[in-house]
Amino acid sequence: MVVLENIDIRDILPHRYPFLLVDRIVEMESDRIVGIKNVSANEPFFAGHFPDFPVMPGVLIVEAMAQVAGILVLFGVPDRKTKLVLFASIEEAKFRKPVLPGDTLRMDMKILKKKATAVKAQGVATVDGVVVAEATVMCIVTERPSKPAVPTPAP
Repeated sequence: MVVLENIDIRDILPHRYPFLLVDRIVEMESDRIVGIKNVSANEPFFAGHFPDFPVMPGVLIVEAMAQVAGILVLFGVPDRKTKLVLFASIEEAKFRKPVLPGDTLRMDMKILKKKATAVKAQGVATVDGVVVAEATVMCIVTERPSKPAVPTPAP
């Protein structure tokens, strides 16, 4: 059962292609969420990682897991358009098997601790029921700047 479609996710997270790494949410409870990423052969990172043996970079698997947790964190926030969820730490990241083009990455994230401005979540990523990665992530919830800072050209 799909709980959130991609259009719903884009209403919650500020990420956009090519960095939105969650396609849908299939389960969601108050402290647990399950997200799906359909890994396509056309992903831009496969061009260089690695051309002869394309593997989804581990850091992007952890990013996708954090995005899933971020959806749960922001889902119930009424003024979520004014907030950002940013990485504070990554702990105990382990990569068990490569994620390849054509795989469906399932990310099951559970909130361990939640405060007004910080969240700690633990998760497991699987492909066809086989664990491919696991990590604990800590994120901070902060105000989103009204406008991005634009660098001033040097004289």
